[in-house]
Amino acid sequence: MAAPLKMTETVNARLPVGGTTPDPGAASSPLERSNILIVDDRLDKRVVFRTILEELDQTIVTASSGEEALRWLLDNECAVILLDVNMPGMDGLETAELIRSRRKTSHTPIIFITAFADEMHTARGYSLGAVDYILSPVVPNILRSKVKALVQLHRLNAELKRRSDERVALVREQAARTMAEENQRRASFLAEATQVMASSLDVDTILKGASTLLVPFLADFAAIMLAGDDGSVRARRSSSVAGWEHYLNHGRSAFDSLLAEMQMRALHGSAHELSASLAAPGMAEEGEGPKGEVHAFPLITRGKARGALLLALGPSGRKLAGQDLSLAENLAGRVAAALENCLLYEEIQQADRRKNEFLATLSHELRNPLAPMRSALHMLKTQPVDPDRMRALVETMDRQVGQMTRLVEDLLDISRITRGVIELRHETLEVGAEVRNAIESCRNAIEIGRHAVVMDLPRDPVYVVADRVRLQQVLENVILNAVKYTNPGGRIEVSATGEISDAVIRVKDNGIGIAPDKLQQVWDLFVQVDDSPERARKGLGIGLALVRDLVKRHGGNVEAASDGLGRGSTFTLRFPRAVRHDMETTEMNATQTTTHRPTAAAGKRVLIVDDNVDAAETLAMMLELLGQQTRQAHEGNNALTVAQEYQPDVIFMDIGLPGLSGHEVVTKLRTELGMTAPYIIALSGYGTEEDRRKSFHAGFDNHLVKPLDPSALPGILELAERRAA
Repeated sequence: MAAPLKMTETVNARLPVGGTTPDPGAASSPLERSNILIVDDRLDKRVVFRTILEELDQTIVTASSGEEALRWLLDNECAVILLDVNMPGMDGLETAELIRSRRKTSHTPIIFITAFADEMHTARGYSLGAVDYILSPVVPNILRSKVKALVQLHRLNAELKRRSDERVALVREQAARTMAEENQRRASFLAEATQVMASSLDVDTILKGASTLLVPFLADFAAIMLAGDDGSVRARRSSSVAGWEHYLNHGRSAFDSLLAEMQMRALHGSAHELSASLAAPGMAEEGEGPKGEVHAFPLITRGKARGALLLALGPSGRKLAGQDLSLAENLAGRVAAALENCLLYEEIQQADRRKNEFLATLSHELRNPLAPMRSALHMLKTQPVDPDRMRALVETMDRQVGQMTRLVEDLLDISRITRGVIELRHETLEVGAEVRNAIESCRNAIEIGRHAVVMDLPRDPVYVVADRVRLQQVLENVILNAVKYTNPGGRIEVSATGEISDAVIRVKDNGIGIAPDKLQQVWDLFVQVDDSPERARKGLGIGLALVRDLVKRHGGNVEAASDGLGRGSTFTLRFPRAVRHDMETTEMNATQTTTHRPTAAAGKRVLIVDDNVDAAETLAMMLELLGQQTRQAHEGNNALTVAQEYQPDVIFMDIGLPGLSGHEVVTKLRTELGMTAPYIIALSGYGTEEDRRKSFHAGFDNHLVKPLDPSALPGILELAERRAA
């Protein structure tokens, strides 16, 4: 039976190496002792070998069989193996073959020990990787010398491996340190970039700060530009290293041409562009001129390239690639975001300026009609006025009230359009007739300006499906705009044509014209084309905004054109033409509809509920002129009492009453007092669908928006008569 594995350890940890100079670092880091494996089935021989080799101060391990040695080698390694050739079971040659077949022990030196050796065994042994054959009985000095040499070689290999591992670890540590330092440098750069981008909302400050930041960290030359809406350069800043101009030398013009080309490519693209040269193609001979590369990054905001970041490298010999390229792309995104904030701030400032101008203009426009109205009222109150003078004063007040009503209606329309609650009542209309009506409505303003109006209308009717009131509003706004911005005695041409699918209306004037940068702005809310200090042509800046939105709601589009200031302007409106079905429907309705003019029913009891006493009084006067009996109430609870006593046939009810609201009063009238017969009309400054729905839900029969048109009263009273019937 094989003897168990035995290990003999010595005390000395170092193996003297004759003829070598000790490494200074070895003393501070001594190598561990090497293992020497002795494999022999005879105990006496194992003891002899161990005794001979103990002088080497290494770890002696013994095994009594090949199997035992293989098991030990699974988890351990050794400097040399002394292997007996002739062993029962697995002999030394088989054991050596298995040792060599394992990757871990394939290069471990093996010394065969045998009592006899023939050429066949010797050849096989050497083929299995044996380094030597020693005949038994062994000569101690020879065995010790050979094992010592192999142990020394093993220790040297271990030392080399240790030093190699230390070098690898050092290189990795240096690489990690370098990467950490680089990451810290990049992080510091991005932190500084963030600070620069957040430092201001001024475009020029951002461009200057960003271009300075990029040089020399990422490039030798950096330029950042912001384009205007028309693609022209609105703002540009650049920075370069010292000696950049000298490096370009005579290649400056070729470099500028390349920058302009790459700038345009960035504005019309969405990705990074690279030029491997500092000159535009064809402007420098091959191999001549300064060497370098140029990178262009688009600055994308709101889904569109609004500028470009240009980086050039040359004198430094660097290339923008890898992490530096990613960093440049990152910075381009940050610059784009900062510029977006600048543009948004500018828009807010412009909107605020327009709002202030609008409020100032609105105050002026409202005061204009108030002055003649107040003067006329003063004359009527303080002195007798003959009938002719009174008629003139009344006409003056009527005109001024009409002007104020138009201003308020425009403001209400803007509010309705903004909230998306405007209603269109479509019908088929003949374009020529609508144009004539619009010109007639503007006749007074045209005559005051002494303008010549030329109409060019189609001979054959051209039809559109539109809201008659809104179409008139659109046409009048465009014509009055031409009147306002054309000097006295000017010429205004109004034409209409029918194309295959559109009806086209053009209003052309020879007025002050429009600057190219304002052609798109004229459709914006509160924009004033006349920005001269004297502001001779005043307005609220909402007319053309109304035109654009109303035309779009009809499925059409608008366009402004001008050759520049002082060269007039042309406004083109396009509406979809009516199809045959629309025209046939209109003709059928016209045939079936009989003309009916409402007449006020006489003798009705009318209750007027309004906390504005003047408004209630004037409405009562108008109703009494139509032959009605009236009574008034000026707050909610009083209205309930008066209604119960008076039992009116018709009630005009203001919504915003003190105490109970108009909705609450009507609900109580209908439910608690059981007054279901009266025809009740809501009067309100609000006219959205939601406002009407609330009124009908509360129990109103009709909902009218203030100011109430006196000419509508007969029709309202007739509706009340029909309901009673």
